[in-house]
Amino acid sequence: MTEPDLRLRAVVPAPLKVTYEALTDPAALRVWLAEHADVDLPGKYEFWGRFTPDGAEPHQRVLHVDERTIRFAWTVDDVETTVQFEVAEDEDGTLVTLSQNDLPSFADVLAGTAGARGAMQTFWSLAIANLADYLAGRELTPKCDFTSAELHASVVIDAAPDEVFDSMTQPEQFHQWFGANVDIEPYVGGRFAMGGFELDPEGARFVEFEPGRKATLRWGDGQTDSWELEGSDGKTRLTVMQSGFDPANPPYPGWAGWLGGVAALRRYHELPRRRSIWRQIEVAGVPEGMLAIDQ
Repeated sequence: MTEPDLRLRAVVPAPLKVTYEALTDPAALRVWLAEHADVDLPGKYEFWGRFTPDGAEPHQRVLHVDERTIRFAWTVDDVETTVQFEVAEDEDGTLVTLSQNDLPSFADVLAGTAGARGAMQTFWSLAIANLADYLAGRELTPKCDFTSAELHASVVIDAAPDEVFDSMTQPEQFHQWFGANVDIEPYVGGRFAMGGFELDPEGARFVEFEPGRKATLRWGDGQTDSWELEGSDGKTRLTVMQSGFDPANPPYPGWAGWLGGVAALRRYHELPRRRSIWRQIEVAGVPEGMLAIDQ
């Protein structure tokens, strides 16, 4: 495999053999990865459905399999990419490395011209987060539905609304669970900039800001991101929504990224001794400061 455009390394809480089974058992794949899966190694490794980019039918072809590696070609938008899973023993469980090449540039992803391949980094980040929670026996974070223009999801977090709201709107706390640098001005009219104001001086603007209850960000293109929080018995139902985009071209890369962030937010509040699974995240062309890296 040539130098990948994407490399993710995460530690999941299970022995190597159990982790490898979760990567190769079609029943397990249908829980944490995809709507449909069909695996018969060494000859077949397929997954598809509404939770998979360009997933109307399977487009994978096995290239290599051994007791620690699964490498396959995956044709997305008529472009063949190469994906590889590797597993290795780690003192905290199993180190999972996901690599993929032949992906579009970061500039094309931001411009919304990258097609289904533009969602790969956030698709895999969310998938590996769900793999970790699957292996831990925890509830999974909702997946991105690549067939729908309705971008909303709800989760229950085992923390009070004020605590969850502060962790989403105070830059020091936001960095702790999301990993990337962020500058936040927590009030109506205040700015929110992933990577910091140096990279994005204007950022998005808060058009709603009700501590412990709700916040809405509006971006320069008119798209909005809303967070609504409702408390009950010391827990918080968090609903995240995106709107204001062209329904013919939903911003799936960003939406899958928010869902991956929600998975990290849940871990931050519910597993304080192990707040991040990530060891390394590399995406070609992404400016320093915008990637979530384990602290």
